[in-house]
Amino acid sequence: MCGIVGYVGPETPSQRPLEVVLEGLGRLEYRGYDSAGVAVLTQDGLAVAKRAGKLTNLLGDLAAHPLPPATAAIGHTRWATHGGPSDVNAHPHRVGDIAVIHNGIIENFAGLKNELLAEGAEFLSETDTEVVAHLLERAWRSEGDLTAAMLSVVGRLEGAFTLLALHAGQPGVVVGARRNSPLVVGLGERENFLGSDVAAFVSATRRALELGQDQVVTITADSVDVVGFDGEPATAREFTVDWDASAAVKGGYDSFMRKEIHEQPTAVADTLRGRFDTRGQLMLDELRIPEAELRSIDKIIVIACGTAAYSGHVAKYAIEHWCRIPVEVELAHEFRYRDPIVGPRTLVVAISQSGETMDTLMAVRHAREQGARVLAICNTHGSTIPRESDAVLYTHAGPEVAVASTKAFLAQVAACYLLGLFLAQLRGTKFPDELRETVAALQALPDKIQRVIDTEPEIEEVARALADEESFLFLGRHVGYPVALEGALKLKEIAYIHAEGFAAGELKHGPIALIEEGQPVFVVVPSPRGRDSLHSKVVSNIQEVRARGARTLVIAEEGDDDVVPFADVIFRVPQTPVLLAPLVSVVPLQIFACALATAKGLDVDQPRNLAKSVTVE
Repeated sequence: MCGIVGYVGPETPSQRPLEVVLEGLGRLEYRGYDSAGVAVLTQDGLAVAKRAGKLTNLLGDLAAHPLPPATAAIGHTRWATHGGPSDVNAHPHRVGDIAVIHNGIIENFAGLKNELLAEGAEFLSETDTEVVAHLLERAWRSEGDLTAAMLSVVGRLEGAFTLLALHAGQPGVVVGARRNSPLVVGLGERENFLGSDVAAFVSATRRALELGQDQVVTITADSVDVVGFDGEPATAREFTVDWDASAAVKGGYDSFMRKEIHEQPTAVADTLRGRFDTRGQLMLDELRIPEAELRSIDKIIVIACGTAAYSGHVAKYAIEHWCRIPVEVELAHEFRYRDPIVGPRTLVVAISQSGETMDTLMAVRHAREQGARVLAICNTHGSTIPRESDAVLYTHAGPEVAVASTKAFLAQVAACYLLGLFLAQLRGTKFPDELRETVAALQALPDKIQRVIDTEPEIEEVARALADEESFLFLGRHVGYPVALEGALKLKEIAYIHAEGFAAGELKHGPIALIEEGQPVFVVVPSPRGRDSLHSKVVSNIQEVRARGARTLVIAEEGDDDVVPFADVIFRVPQTPVLLAPLVSVVPLQIFACALATAKGLDVDQPRNLAKSVTVE
């Protein structure tokens, strides 16, 4: 989730282009990043500065080695995807007189790179972005115009991208392009701006254009021209930013958590994107385990902590069903202290948003000492757990600022599904048409998640009405059970309310004693289209707690009328295959917790006593 800024000002060179870009990058730091860089167009041509690490590293470098006055500039904060964090992999990437910055993933970069290598191109970095720089430089030679060059290149790119480019031959121009990745234009007086979001330029102007899908924009100091990827003129929606610069880092939301809830469709879509080769086969990011070994795996152990562990619980149901391999889920901090039985035919799956969770890292090391293979599911490229694992499956949720995880959880669940489907493909436990059907259902989930988010006002109204409650219970069965556990955890984390999640089948084995008049109980109801009688059993559970005075808050599929007589409140979710349902059913619980904590006047982003990443054991 890189930060991108572009600027073009008057023809007389000055320090303003660099100042605007650096200020914009500072306002985009909330996105998280591992390197930063700028490129400026000066009277002597193109100048580039970039450094790994925080923006302060770049600022220090610029203080020691100032850049000349300029007429235009682009700047970038990078969240590593292809290639680890380093000075060389940092953006901008320069080839000849062209400099390029990029947000997103170029899915077909490997084929394009091979083509360029065959033509004699030399690459300095490990990134997919440098491929674009080479393509643009070649296109410029034949077109002699940066906009035309961009149009000729974007048609060859697959994936999600926002691109900004400068060329020394056009000192008053910045050209941008977007597909499946945000880009907005800031409209100024004798100056214009580009940014990943309006935070990049809101201190300079509140007039903005929202670019559409598959559009190329060319800005000068006095003009903004927008065309489609087909080169035909296109329109962009103009709007006025109605919040000030102090709110820019949160993109206009009142909290990072709420913002990140809204980013979940993109987080899931990006995690799924680029996972298929030219034959349509699923791929992992960095697979250093021979396929023969993966076929011989006879047990999987998932190790994780907190929310990540609940994503592992979801994985257990899916992987066992698809792959017919027994799966255990262990809290990482308990794993190595119980003398676990692992060996060469055990695959340990370590899940961590940060890749630095100390409990999980120590469990990874213990597993490898015992001869097990380790696969990491992680959101942070180049972090310790992926480095010390045998294989990596990166989520592409972008940085998550709020302590209480939301979009990282959904991305982890999506990554677990990809792992399960990959193993099923490898081991032949599912027919190809079954795999294609499941993959298609998975790719439809981002739109369904958005439909749930669109019901946010209704969920918030219920949350505000229950803000004075002191205890909540959560019930679920099958994949709904870890969803119940996650819903309870969210209320504990940010609202400081007693909340417990239970397997619904356990109700009569003890927890029903907690039910009294008015007790709020969330029930995650499985699809009535699912197998066996789980749906009817959970509906019976609703009746049981309702009969004892509970207030029932039910999460149920659209069209499930069986719950209506027994539910005080129903939160509807789209119809979804049973194993994939957690990606939609958890969202109302996230929204509810965020709204309830906000109604209590609490800091939902930084709850007391908690840190985002637990780096001590």
